[in-house]
Amino acid sequence: MDNNLSPGGKELMTCLEIGKLLTSTFSREEILENILIKGSELIDANNWSLLLYDELTGELQFEIVVGVDADVVKNIKLKPGEGVASYVAETGESLFLKDVLKSDHFSDRVDSFTGFVTESIICVPLKSHDTVLGVLEIVNVKDHRIFEEKNHPIVSIMADYVAIAINNAKIFDSINRLSITEEYTGLYNSRYLHILLDEYIKDAENDTVFSVVFVDIDNFKEVVDRCGHLLGSKILCEVGSNINECLSTSDTLIKYGGDEYVIIMKGKNKKESLNYIEKIIMNLREAEFLKDEGKNVKITASFGTASFPEDAKTKNDILILADEHMYKIKRANKDGVFSV
Repeated sequence: MDNNLSPGGKELMTCLEIGKLLTSTFSREEILENILIKGSELIDANNWSLLLYDELTGELQFEIVVGVDADVVKNIKLKPGEGVASYVAETGESLFLKDVLKSDHFSDRVDSFTGFVTESIICVPLKSHDTVLGVLEIVNVKDHRIFEEKNHPIVSIMADYVAIAINNAKIFDSINRLSITEEYTGLYNSRYLHILLDEYIKDAENDTVFSVVFVDIDNFKEVVDRCGHLLGSKILCEVGSNINECLSTSDTLIKYGGDEYVIIMKGKNKKESLNYIEKIIMNLREAEFLKDEGKNVKITASFGTASFPEDAKTKNDILILADEHMYKIKRANKDGVFSV
């Protein structure tokens, strides 16, 4: 920032620069960190913190920290009613404490983790349509008089910008999620399958190993004829949940189309993937679907698998091979797995 600018000019320039940040990227962390850095250049204080509100737990968690080691506080969560930040989040009103020791709202738990000594706090809620998303904290402002007379408005504007950035990131994440998930089951869709395989194969120089598993529900048309399309769709959701129960955190289940699924098992060779598939097969055989509707439908499925780079070294080849293997077991006795 130009040091020759007047104080009012610096504030205006900061607002303009922050406004540009909002349209430069959809990365929430990048935008928020840059906003805090811009603010810290304008208002002299020991540190700035941005805490986001968790609607489910009512807790506040440090998202961005400028001025102290972020790794020290990143896992700290403030419980409802704990500290100045929680009070501001609950009331939706800003709080300016020149001496925190004179306030009943102050908690020194974060100081005990960081070794930092908090003397004063300026805490502003981040609001969107009267909903508090989090809080912005400025700790140990060097000159309280200048802040009260000149800087207070810029902090309010910054809080609005931060709220806009958070909302924009949420909307972007939601749109992006919709583009790679199947609407009814909520599972990843075929578009994401190709994104993931391209990513894994691109990483082949790092000795990437993965297996692709095609899954097709046996005799699903008969199930739909018997139960109807609506309940048939519900079975697809329940089957997806059943399969997911058997997978590891590195595996990805994809709703491929119709009554087919694809599982990408990262880090698993053919032998390892077959162990998981056998577990899925047994789990499906033992399960009863549509129990809430009193139907108790039994389901089996046919599986075909191929591994990278053992069986194929391109995306198309591994997809074709796994699909062919699935159809071989489908044409034979169903309810099983085929691999080379």
